[in-house]
Amino acid sequence: MRTNSLFTWLYMFSILLGVNVFLVSSQCLDHQQALLLQLRKSLEFDPEISTKLVKWNAQNSDCCHWEGVSCKEGLVVDLNLSNEGISGELGNSSSLFDLQHLNRLDLSCNFFSSMIPTGIGTLKKLNYLNLSSAGFLGQIPSEMSHLRRLITLDLSTTFNYDPTIVLAANELKLENPTLKMLVQNLSMLEELYFDGVNMSTSGSEWCQDLSSSLPNLRVLSFSDCSLSGPFDQSLVKLQSLSVIRLDNNDLLSRVPEFLANFSWLSTLSLHSCQLYGAFPGELFKVPTLMTLDLTDNVLLSGSLPEFPRNNSLQKLMLPFTNFSKELPSSIGNLWNLSTLDLSFCHFSGTIPSFISKLTQLSNLQLSFNNFTGPIPSFNKSKKLTQIDLNHNSFTGEIPSAHFEGLLNLVEIDLEDNFLKDLSSNNLEGPFLLSILKLKNLSSLDLSYNKLNGTLQLDIFQELDQLAVLDLSYNNWSVNASVTKFTLKSFPQFEKLTLASCNIRAFPNLLKNQLGMVALDLSNNRIHGEIPNWIWEVGNNTNLAFLNLSHNHLVGMEEPYSLPSSLSLLDLNSNYLGGKIPVVPASIGYVDLSNNNFTSSIPIHFFNDLSSLGFFSISNNSFSGVIPESICSASGLQVLDLSHNKLSGKIPRCLFEIGVSLEVLNLRQNNLRGPIQDAFFPTDCDLKTLDLNGNSIQGKIPKSLANCAALEVLDLGHNNMVGEFPCLLKNTTTLQVLVLRSNNFAGTIGCPNTNGTWEMLQILDLAQNNFSGVIPGQWLKTMQAMMTHNENLQANVNTTNSNVLGFTHLYSSRVMYVTIDVTINASKLNML
Repeated sequence: MRTNSLFTWLYMFSILLGVNVFLVSSQCLDHQQALLLQLRKSLEFDPEISTKLVKWNAQNSDCCHWEGVSCKEGLVVDLNLSNEGISGELGNSSSLFDLQHLNRLDLSCNFFSSMIPTGIGTLKKLNYLNLSSAGFLGQIPSEMSHLRRLITLDLSTTFNYDPTIVLAANELKLENPTLKMLVQNLSMLEELYFDGVNMSTSGSEWCQDLSSSLPNLRVLSFSDCSLSGPFDQSLVKLQSLSVIRLDNNDLLSRVPEFLANFSWLSTLSLHSCQLYGAFPGELFKVPTLMTLDLTDNVLLSGSLPEFPRNNSLQKLMLPFTNFSKELPSSIGNLWNLSTLDLSFCHFSGTIPSFISKLTQLSNLQLSFNNFTGPIPSFNKSKKLTQIDLNHNSFTGEIPSAHFEGLLNLVEIDLEDNFLKDLSSNNLEGPFLLSILKLKNLSSLDLSYNKLNGTLQLDIFQELDQLAVLDLSYNNWSVNASVTKFTLKSFPQFEKLTLASCNIRAFPNLLKNQLGMVALDLSNNRIHGEIPNWIWEVGNNTNLAFLNLSHNHLVGMEEPYSLPSSLSLLDLNSNYLGGKIPVVPASIGYVDLSNNNFTSSIPIHFFNDLSSLGFFSISNNSFSGVIPESICSASGLQVLDLSHNKLSGKIPRCLFEIGVSLEVLNLRQNNLRGPIQDAFFPTDCDLKTLDLNGNSIQGKIPKSLANCAALEVLDLGHNNMVGEFPCLLKNTTTLQVLVLRSNNFAGTIGCPNTNGTWEMLQILDLAQNNFSGVIPGQWLKTMQAMMTHNENLQANVNTTNSNVLGFTHLYSSRVMYVTIDVTINASKLNML
């Protein structure tokens, strides 16, 4: 070790004075620097990402001062190469494993594409090892069990605090060695992060493996590990546990009561674990507990207890559980609470006024419950950033003081309650004035309430951070015109929803919106043509969702070009006519139904529309044939061309793309030709096939039996022939079968079966040539039509001497069976 004369003099002087000085050289040893330079040379890394390796060089001789390197007495003891954009393999011959004095090694958040090298087991002085989200894959090496000094081991492939975010694309496994073999020598281990590592072990195994080998374990983080339950009693031995994180495992278990006995427990996170039964109420009262996350355990029930004053809870998250009853007034004792998420539960009653005592609250989520009464004041919770109270039954006015001083608030969602303001006709009253002082507000949703009066849209001009505004479905009228002066300073919206706001013209503020992604002006009173400048909203590159349905629009101003970014276009229920608009290749949803279009569908209209999933032009006057190009839209799930004047044959390929198609509605057109040659694929997803009111000929294709999910089959009012469709007897999902007004013949029902279609609700066989015996026993198997007492009623219609009609009413719902049978020489029998 090299020391200069000044250090030597200081050391001798300290001895003479009797002063204890611990002398550590800041100078890196030559062989340590050489190893680091060799390591740098062997690694592939992105110089645009790297902030450490990119600066290592021989000209800077003191490697102990390099970024990511720490030394003790010239020896490298800490190496941090996280987030360096490192890729490729890390082999056993790497000079990394010659740095034998390492105490800490961090290679996290990189892009290695190899197994963890066995050489890692040679670094026996390590007490901290972090290989999380580094891209390593395959089996964890058994040599890792040689690291007996480890205190912290992090091999997670997900962010420790958000198990839903996966960085590593490849799977890391722990199969051989098993968990038991890996940890049996790591008795000093205190923190263990294996999030995303596939272990596939049962509760009795992983609980016992940990409790028998790791007596000092404080952090247990095993999210997304394919663990199963139930919890094993042996886990109670780990009395030092502070953090238990087991999110996204199929534990299929009750929550054990013994967890309340862990006196140091600070975090319990059991998100999406398929937990069931009653949650132990004592766990809420653990004095050290700061985070409790039980999200998405729909079979887990419970209620909130009376909270003691010494409670440490900071985050309480119970969304998508079966928790219920009223909130206790003692919720005001949770002075440290920053996040309260009770959304999508079954809580009821009023919110206690004591909630106003929660001065540390920053995120409040109470949506989709049964809360009633007035909304309490939040004006003492100055740190609030989000308030979501939508889909409850809150009532009454909202006093101005409730939201005053909440300068950090960025989101208010009060959708679908019964809020009202009766103070004036010009709604610039107390409620909105208090909101207009929230300068950081980025999202405001007041839709589906009973707010009334007239609202001037330009009152929002000073909320320059406002990106999402939804004022839809209230009792007010929105004046959407904005002065030219206001236009310059108006917020740049990403989403603007003004549905059912009694708007009579396109808001001129849209001409200045360059970043808009979604615009909804549906259910208003907008007249005239769609101006061609509307397509420039979002700078012609951002607008993805446009809904102008249910207005009084008569056309589209020329010239126009729909933005290439558009994925949803809804113009239904207007008075639009002329040619069908050409849509961009990015489109996924098009609804032009209930208009006055009279053109034909262009031959190449569907070319390149591979993203199109929903297409409806029903209730227009389109004519001509269905172009073969429609099958280029291979992602179609819903196709509705009903109630038009389309003619010609149905393209055979339409049936053959049934892999994605779920709804095909061609009802009430002039289509003709047979469909018996159609081939429905074996993995057909079709749920609705409606060809009613055409001139279809031939038989029902046998391959229709491949559509095992079929729910609705309506072939009524055609010229089809054949027998009763026994080919569908194994289609258990069928709910509607209509064969009315065709030429079907033969007997009704299927031989050698007692019946099928227990879900059938509508059966219409009228005006065909069926004859013979009607199997009454078969009708009785249709459980969905039956009343509770299974009474049978028959209505006989003899207005036509050749036809006997009768109706069986089995349900209190409006479901029916109609069978008209032409009488032949034998009498009609009903069994």
